Amino acid sequence: MAWFRNLVQLSSLKSSLRSRTATTPFPNTHFVSILQFSSQPNSEPTRHVPSSGLGPTSSKEKPRVVVLGSGWAGCRAMKGLDTNIYDVVCVSPRNHMVFTPLLASTCVGTLEFRSVAEPIARIQPVISRETGSYFFLANCNRVDPDNHVVHCQTLTHGANVLEPWDFEISYDKLIIASGSVPLTFGIHGVEEHAFFLREVHHAQEIRRKLLLNLMLSDVPGISEAEKQRLLHCVVVGGGPTGVEFSGELSDFIMRDVHQRYAHVKNYIHVTLIEANEILSSFDDRLRHYATRQLTKSGVRLVRGIVKDVKVDKIILNNGTEVPYGLLVWSTGVGPSSFVKSMEVPKSPGGRIGIDEWLRVPSAQDIFAIGDCSGFLESTGKPVLPALAQVSSEQILLFRVFYVLNKFAFSSKGLQVQVAT
Repeated sequence: MAWFRNLVQLSSLKSSLRSRTATTPFPNTHFVSILQFSSQPNSEPTRHVPSSGLGPTSSKEKPRVVVLGSGWAGCRAMKGLDTNIYDVVCVSPRNHMVFTPLLASTCVGTLEFRSVAEPIARIQPVISRETGSYFFLANCNRVDPDNHVVHCQTLTHGANVLEPWDFEISYDKLIIASGSVPLTFGIHGVEEHAFFLREVHHAQEIRRKLLLNLMLSDVPGISEAEKQRLLHCVVVGGGPTGVEFSGELSDFIMRDVHQRYAHVKNYIHVTLIEANEILSSFDDRLRHYATRQLTKSGVRLVRGIVKDVKVDKIILNNGTEVPYGLLVWSTGVGPSSFVKSMEVPKSPGGRIGIDEWLRVPSAQDIFAIGDCSGFLESTGKPVLPALAQVSSEQILLFRVFYVLNKFAFSSKGLQVQVAT
């Protein structure tokens, strides 16, 4: 597997660097500094020699572009980079991209999980076949903009696995596309009892829980109240994810549950809880249409704010208790702990502040795209929603900027392919 081969290469590189630094100092290397692609154009930083990992590129090597994240923005940026000019290194806690608009369909069996996941090596093949390009299954813990280095830690799961270790990657250009995390607003019990819907394993857990509840509710001796609780699916949040999942779940109930689970078909129902109006950021006509369709399909719409989440019920701010068997939380997203820890100016909402060309003005050769970024107030641009469409438009802006400057500046700048 490509990621395993990369880790083996990383381990051997670690040993070679140790032996090299023990005998002779690491030679001074210079990175390519292009005026129009730097937030601080007149200063060349002192390069840092990492103890383990990928060191600075030499003058004979291609410049290295490091991409943090494998979401919509990160994958689109990797796909568009001209690999004849650059080496590409991707660091992400997952080795695939998820087509999130269809993720809700996998929860009820309309689609299979592999239909909504695309391996990174297919999106950008050079990371598995070129010498200087890699994919690392890891998290980025810290960015050192002064030394052009990112500090990472390998990702491991379960027992009897390798201990995580730290390594460093030097970059010539850095694209931060680390995404966002679900917002819980500090409500007690959400992390412990609710399901999110952002990754493939989230959809797998929801599907397993839904089928388990259907099976348990049909067991002899289950009380009426417990059967109603087990088969009550509650969705908190009336944004795109909450509406999509509620719609898929209602279709599943009408088309499959009524045929295959005839004994419990009259007990299962869906409740969508929203503090304001569903799809509040969309056009009024679309919002009213979605409301009519959900109501028609049997989804109960409740306006309220969740105050507390228990193992078998949620409590609203007006004191109403809502028993549930499955709770899906989709109240929006916010900046991750990694984004919060970065010492750069932030946009409204706590995202990484960028200028109109997606650059981080306070750090040289760093760009931020996707959910983790937001325009600084000084740009006068509005805060954009965390949607795939925004990421795609940002990449288009990113490409246009460099195509327009392609002939005015050196060919060593960060260029991207014009073809879609």
